[in-house]
Amino acid sequence: MELWWAFLVLGAAVGFFAGLLGIGGGGIMVPVLTSLFMTLGFAPEHLVHQALATSMASIILTAAASARSHHQHQAVLWPVAAKLGVGVVLGTLVASQLAAQFDALVLAIIFAVFMSYVALQMLLNFKPKPSRQLPSSPTLTAAGAGIGAMSALVAIGGGTLTVPLLTWCNVKMQQAIGTSAAVGLPIAITGTVGYIIAGWGASGMPPYSVGFVYLPAVVLISLVSVFTAPLGVRLAHRLPVAVLKKVFALLLFGLAGKMLLTVVGSAA
Repeated sequence: MELWWAFLVLGAAVGFFAGLLGIGGGGIMVPVLTSLFMTLGFAPEHLVHQALATSMASIILTAAASARSHHQHQAVLWPVAAKLGVGVVLGTLVASQLAAQFDALVLAIIFAVFMSYVALQMLLNFKPKPSRQLPSSPTLTAAGAGIGAMSALVAIGGGTLTVPLLTWCNVKMQQAIGTSAAVGLPIAITGTVGYIIAGWGASGMPPYSVGFVYLPAVVLISLVSVFTAPLGVRLAHRLPVAVLKKVFALLLFGLAGKMLLTVVGSAA
């Protein structure tokens, strides 16, 4: 695996930005993994599927650490997390199976559009105003299904959807972030299992793959990200985070565009 160093660098960047800006690594990992997998000669028709699956598996450890940390600070609304979690598991499983049926270019377009939306939110610093209370349990479960489905399609922990939803429902920001972190763990685990099932027996998979998950990349990214995430957290109080978010938003735009070009080029 001649690009082992690239996966280590990617893991360092993902962990750092996750800790610094409170943003999951999917926005960085999926485009970069798509390019790395193409360089390694992986099957073009599975480039995006493998990038999504590997990204999802790589955030399990950081999602677990984040959820534990927020729980220790009593910032998790567990009844809300449980209601969302039921829908999250169902939505993530279904969407990961559907993703296997999509063409790589279709998945790349979905990813690019969603990440552009996230980047635009960051640039404009858009935050929904609290204007209602938490809905009923069935509505929360349905919302969780939608969050899980979109998270599986773009390999994110769900924070970009869960936090605004809870904030809109008058949940304090600290608890919204903590509850979102708790929901992020089942998204990562279920998404990984879903992509393993969806890719089981797929042709053209490289060695050391389990379904669509490429294990060497998961191990190397996870090994480094768990160490750089705390560094990002510490620097969050010293660096101009508002400015960095705008720079990161521009990076997301660039990575999403690069990913589209990579997939189009591989299909040509």
